[in-house]
Amino acid sequence: MEELLELRQFLEQGKIHEALLLVDELEEMSLSDKINKIDSYGVILLIHLIKQKAEKRSTRSWDVSIENTVREINKINKRRKSGGYYLNQAELMDILQQGYQVALKRAALEAFEGRYEAQELAAMVDQEEILTQALEFIQQ
Repeated sequence: MEELLELRQFLEQGKIHEALLLVDELEEMSLSDKINKIDSYGVILLIHLIKQKAEKRSTRSWDVSIENTVREINKINKRRKSGGYYLNQAELMDILQQGYQVALKRAALEAFEGRYEAQELAAMVDQEEILTQALEFIQQ
């Protein structure tokens, strides 16, 4: 909120260059927030996909969670007024790749009632297949 007051002051004082710099900063902050949210939902999506592949089954709870995370990722990523998306396919894949190890560790706590370590669970699944599936769900 402080930034908006500062922006107003710059505009009222005719400091257009400073105002534009502040607008750039606000845009960057907004995008960073969207990326963080997409990352969080992406990890949840990956957790459930890892568990599905490792256990070779699914539950209604996992299915609903997958559906909800995909919906939230798409809602966050969608540009409301101008149309299009904030992050393209390559950027989404990068975020998923970065979150994969976190998701694997968390999935190891849940899959098979936590009997396997993350490395053991990793050997049971194909990382690239899971990442590809996650991106396909997001792009549907």
